[in-house]
Amino acid sequence: MQTPRRFLPSISALRALEALDRLGSASAAAEELCLTQGAVSRQLQALEKQLGITLAKRDRKKLHLTPEAEIYAGEIRQALDQITRSSLRVQSAPLAGSLNLAILPAFGMRWLMPRLPEFSRLHPEVTINMTTRLQPFSFGSEPFDAAIHFGGADWPGTRALLLKHEQLIPVCSPDLVPAAPLKSCKEILKLPLLHIQTRPKAWGDWFKAQGIAVSPQDLGGTMYDQFSTIIQAAQHGLGVALMPDYLVEQDLATKRLIALQPQASEAKGAYYLVWPENRSRDPALSKFRQWLEGQAQPEDSLPR
Repeated sequence: MQTPRRFLPSISALRALEALDRLGSASAAAEELCLTQGAVSRQLQALEKQLGITLAKRDRKKLHLTPEAEIYAGEIRQALDQITRSSLRVQSAPLAGSLNLAILPAFGMRWLMPRLPEFSRLHPEVTINMTTRLQPFSFGSEPFDAAIHFGGADWPGTRALLLKHEQLIPVCSPDLVPAAPLKSCKEILKLPLLHIQTRPKAWGDWFKAQGIAVSPQDLGGTMYDQFSTIIQAAQHGLGVALMPDYLVEQDLATKRLIALQPQASEAKGAYYLVWPENRSRDPALSKFRQWLEGQAQPEDSLPR
């Protein structure tokens, strides 16, 4: 049901309230908005009349927002920021269209980048802007149209396209283990383990899948924030890393790393393209999503 227009305050009044809350004084708000202090005060008065509540206390010509008004200003700030971002996006690419995409660095570099030239040839009118994000975020407060996400299809308020299941394999430097693969996966527990921050339960889940009971005390080791750094640590003999197989193919082929298990095993999570439900009909996103559907072949090897 559409909200009656009488409940929708003017953008000018909301901007005055937000600026006053953020800057702390009517003079500063007036300067930012290119208004007089009197105009800022009149905007607030009009907003108070429409809402039927008091938003500011006036003390010797100074305006002080009430606690309720401060909460309200914080809530509308996100909406005003979204209006600004959307307006800038339309101005920067009114015809061709652009897609602001959050990516995972390792997956973006090894899986997405080799495929993107094809998309550029098919859709030269679409510009893809990419920024690294390691953790889920709120699409309402971030300037992204979609994201590459690892886990389950469980991001609230979004729709998802499965891109690739993940196969994990334990790897280490040839200097750390005299012979590989090991006779038993349980022997890995005798070696130092390397962990990735974004998947703290990965080793525990992997051992459970191998039928090996472990306690938290069995899974000590050092923590790393990105796959690029954990690969370097494994190459230098600092421990065993549990890696997606597509990330270590070249290292295994050149013997910089060795596999401690003959075959990779499937992880619980997978890679998805996720996007907010209210962006589903965006033209640039639709083209990108439809193209990715043809690339979403989890069992295919990485193109070379």
